[in-house]
Amino acid sequence: MLNNYFSARMLANLYIAIDAVIANKMRSLLTALGIIFGVAAVIAMLAIGNGAQQEILNQIKLVGVNNIVIKPIVEQKDEKLNSEATGKKEKKKFSPGLTVRDVNSISTIIPGLSKVSPEIILNTSVIQNGIRRSAKLVGVEPSYFEIYDFQLADGQMFNAEHLKLGAPVCIIGSALKSKFFPTENAIGKSLKVGPHWLTVIGVLRERFVSQNSISKLGIRDFNMDVYAPLQSVLIRYENRDLITAEALRLANMRSQGIFFIGGNNSNEESEEEKKNYHQIDRLVIQVDETAKLQPVAEIISRMLTRKHYEVVDFEIEIPELLLKQQQRTNDIFNYVLGAIAGISLLVGGIGIMNIMLASVLERIKEIGLRLSIGAQKRDVVQQFLFEAVMISVSGGLIGVMLGVVLAYLVSAFANIPTIISFTSILLSFGVAATVGLIFGIAPARKAASQDPITSLRHE
Repeated sequence: MLNNYFSARMLANLYIAIDAVIANKMRSLLTALGIIFGVAAVIAMLAIGNGAQQEILNQIKLVGVNNIVIKPIVEQKDEKLNSEATGKKEKKKFSPGLTVRDVNSISTIIPGLSKVSPEIILNTSVIQNGIRRSAKLVGVEPSYFEIYDFQLADGQMFNAEHLKLGAPVCIIGSALKSKFFPTENAIGKSLKVGPHWLTVIGVLRERFVSQNSISKLGIRDFNMDVYAPLQSVLIRYENRDLITAEALRLANMRSQGIFFIGGNNSNEESEEEKKNYHQIDRLVIQVDETAKLQPVAEIISRMLTRKHYEVVDFEIEIPELLLKQQQRTNDIFNYVLGAIAGISLLVGGIGIMNIMLASVLERIKEIGLRLSIGAQKRDVVQQFLFEAVMISVSGGLIGVMLGVVLAYLVSAFANIPTIISFTSILLSFGVAATVGLIFGIAPARKAASQDPITSLRHE
């Protein structure tokens, strides 16, 4: 019975609070604005932060975990420009470029490496049944697919015989399969890749790559690539490490510091200088532990510099560390946004307390009347607490809807990925209700402390 009595009194206080809020709809809405914008800011901020974090994680998956990427530098213009400015012939050092020998040295000498994947990337065209399409031919080893976690949708990977003999086989991306074999099985079919025919032995599963990842990380659209064994590309397509008469002439000219200025010879030399003399176009090295990334990269840099006769014609990148630095920057940015959103909620709570205190002064007679006809002080406290919580909760609900809309608008118009989580909605809504409860205590106590006789005499 006692519990029913207290429940009935609390329910009555709730009804009185609802009537008071409805009677002052505009004032209640204006009071809740701080909560509305604070909650909307929290949800939109967390959605942007979650989207950025997910995109970074996807980019880490694309570049692989614990990877060191070595890229050759094809041309060095600074020396030529310096010689032209000073009028002196500066002797350019010879470098054999990035070769398979470097790959073998790194694999043999440096400990703590899990996988080493050299790549040769050639621009080419693919022809089949009268259909022609531009594509990239990528010479790789099986470790390439393991590093980037590529999965086969059909067929098989390169085996030891393919790698040793340089067999005319290939694995194609899902987009090429859809282009050339839309309604039939591609396994066992032949594609003319450049001047040679290659037999398809595998088709990769589709790999989504966003335009942001392509521009930031220099990642290709893997779905449009043709993958062949590294040895097959060296034997059948291009091996820049072979010593030819043209290569000897170019190396001799570079070693003597000969530059042609003016006339047709200038154009000829310009084209020769741009010629790629590196045997491989990219080298990806996977390290066992993240802590070893920087030391291993420094060792590789010193080793390659020595093997290339002090010519630094390569660059070393650690994509994961760059992405983690970017993630840290995003986290700091999210903390700042979170602080701003928190201040908005705080200001909203102060606004609720301010309006409720003003409401107490306006409703002194009402409070005195309730106390004089038998209402207890805790009934008045409950009434004003209910009003404050209702304003903050309704503001929180509107703020949640506004925050979701803002997150979608940011994603649609600013091309920024956003992920709205249930946790962020629950957190922001809970904070809004808590703010209303905390900042409603002082006005409620002030209302309950009024003297009934003095309140009834108040003009």
